[in-house]
Amino acid sequence: MAFDARDKEIALDSYVRYVDTGTIGKVIDVKTNDEGIDWVKIDKTNLWYRSKLVELLDEKDLKTNTDDHGNDELDIEALKEKAEKLENMQMDSSVAEGGG
Repeated sequence: MAFDARDKEIALDSYVRYVDTGTIGKVIDVKTNDEGIDWVKIDKTNLWYRSKLVELLDEKDLKTNTDDHGNDELDIEALKEKAEKLENMQMDSSVAEGGG
């Protein structure tokens, strides 16, 4: 049983995002090494990632496109744009005032 960076359980076929690079993919395998560290393998890269360095994505975060053959595909670019907008948000103390 593997857990993500927010301590949510990662199941096979769930979608995750690698925190450092934003890589998104479906979990195709899960393993624990001899030191007790959990790893998940992502389909898009076919690479193993430490489970504590990925975030489990909710279904509401996943937008799909239908290709020419009627197959649903995950819209990776839309997810990257959403993540980029959140990263580029500027915190400003003059935006709102407290009540009182």
